[in-house]
Amino acid sequence: MATKVYIVYYSMYGHVAKLAEEIQKGAASVEGVEAKLWQVPETLPDEVLGKMGAPSKSDVPIITPNELAEADGLLFGFPTRFGMMAAQFKAFFDATGGLWRTQQLAGKPAGIFYSTGSQGGGQETTPLTAITQLVHHGLIFVPIGYTFGAGMFEMENIKGGSPYGAGTFAGDGTRQPSELELQQAFHQGKYFAGVAKKLKGTA
Repeated sequence: MATKVYIVYYSMYGHVAKLAEEIQKGAASVEGVEAKLWQVPETLPDEVLGKMGAPSKSDVPIITPNELAEADGLLFGFPTRFGMMAAQFKAFFDATGGLWRTQQLAGKPAGIFYSTGSQGGGQETTPLTAITQLVHHGLIFVPIGYTFGAGMFEMENIKGGSPYGAGTFAGDGTRQPSELELQQAFHQGKYFAGVAKKLKGTA
């Protein structure tokens, strides 16, 4: 039976969505793994999003909290807001109380990826503060550590990400994920899927 990896994200301007797509490719490259993209619900009205210059959302399906329990592994992606996950994603986690009461997510592996506006804008604090959500559900946090190798030590070019997970810099919104950042996202998906597959095999 295939190992199901759900990549669940929120993306206002598309940066996290691009990382999610590469993560899906990486996860799907592992034999016996099914990787599916999901979005969390938007909480802002269209009028506000229009004033913020946010593009229309993609046709990636919207997930409900209970659907999380179907996955064998979960990767969560979101942009930062003052060093923490965006409110849209926090609102989604706040709606998972039923899963928490029954501990339906306990023991499942989970990872994190993210975007920030600047180099000092939360590449580590965003995943670090998000770990509290995983802990209360009993999820097993799977960081990428330094498994990305030389790409983790890139100093000549701007690169997001950290041992916590793949990341990108959005800048003023016009900067798109670099090739190296996308490669790290692919690596995270592949690495995480391998871990999820092993854990399911020993269950």
